[in-house]
Amino acid sequence: MAHSYERGRLDLPFVGHCTFGKRPICTDLDRIDADVAVLGVPFDMGTQYRSGARFGPRAIREASTLFSFGHGGAYDHEDDTVYLPMDKVRIVDVGDVDIIHTDTRASHANSEAAVRKILARGALPVVLGGDHAINIPCIRAFSDQEPIHIVQIDAHLDFVDVRHGVTEGHGNPMRRAAEHAHVTGITQIGIRNVSSTAREGYDDARARGSRIMSVRQARRLGTAGVLEAIPAGARYYVTIDIDGFDPSIAPGTGTPSHGGFLYYEVMEILQALTKRGKVVGVDLVEVAPAYDPSGITGFLAAQVLLNFLGYIFAERVG
Repeated sequence: MAHSYERGRLDLPFVGHCTFGKRPICTDLDRIDADVAVLGVPFDMGTQYRSGARFGPRAIREASTLFSFGHGGAYDHEDDTVYLPMDKVRIVDVGDVDIIHTDTRASHANSEAAVRKILARGALPVVLGGDHAINIPCIRAFSDQEPIHIVQIDAHLDFVDVRHGVTEGHGNPMRRAAEHAHVTGITQIGIRNVSSTAREGYDDARARGSRIMSVRQARRLGTAGVLEAIPAGARYYVTIDIDGFDPSIAPGTGTPSHGGFLYYEVMEILQALTKRGKVVGVDLVEVAPAYDPSGITGFLAAQVLLNFLGYIFAERVG
């Protein structure tokens, strides 16, 4: 019997079309027939400092081709598990949302409509940002779904209500999320150092039920202690800001913050989360490749997402 690597094309990372994980393309959102739909939202008009996250989806896709070897899935010897076998987990790349330059409202409307279509087709939306403002339309798209609990990995609280008239920039998404009836709460992990959110924002977040912990607090608690802050049995929407990781491993971002997480600290939380409830949506934001000539930030983002998807579907399909 031929090994799975010997069937079909070898299809090395540098060959062919640059889709997420080299998975098939489906740009007609009304015809999605898959377990996962990967959507790019190349929007960075919400940034307050260094722009460039509009190129995040391309960088993540290109990096993800490194992890596309083989047709039979990816074997992890520590877990003794084959993750993401193609015959059991169908992933499609649905391309990018159309972004209207300088028009946040129209761009967000396009993003929301795309996520709604993914949900209507029964697929798990995995959204590649873009700055963290893209989370705002993603969360809106869940308004006709069952309630969700948001788990945020981030250096920044992102709980600004309004500042100089701005309500939908990358400092606002968790505040906007907290206003929705379908959002039952937010657990905010990795928050540290000088923040763009003022003290009253923290007070507001806690008053609305947010659980906030820094990297140091999370380390003291350990994975099990962190999970205790997250309601069990919930439907989780996970939003990952790449600046939640330390800039030593994720320099390619507009607002780096030292003292961040290392890779396995986050992955152990994410893997444990898949055993605690059901992950129903994911976004990963703020990858800005221009600040990282080495490309390691894109590789980190791609590896986080592909491993997280592996954990999610290992729980769903066994």
